[in-house]
Amino acid sequence: MKLKTILGKNVKYHRYRKNFTQEQLAEILDVSSNYIGRLERGQHSPSLDKIEKIAKCLGVKEFELFLERDDYDNLPNRVNLTNPKK
Repeated sequence: MKLKTILGKNVKYHRYRKNFTQEQLAEILDVSSNYIGRLERGQHSPSLDKIEKIAKCLGVKEFELFLERDDYDNLPNRVNLTNPKK
């Protein structure tokens, strides 16, 4: 699996675990929700500074965003269908 794909799947995975929508994560990171969508699909390569911000926001260490996981299949196909209550 390509590194960009692993990064994207991990962002999606940890965003889902934190109950963030793409819009909420985008707002916190001061980027567009389209940016988050492209990132999660492995279509974008963020800067190291952005990776640090993403990791901090999601409550993980930076390196964890690059570790291939076995439980990606536990995610629904779309994790951004509703705006969860906080």
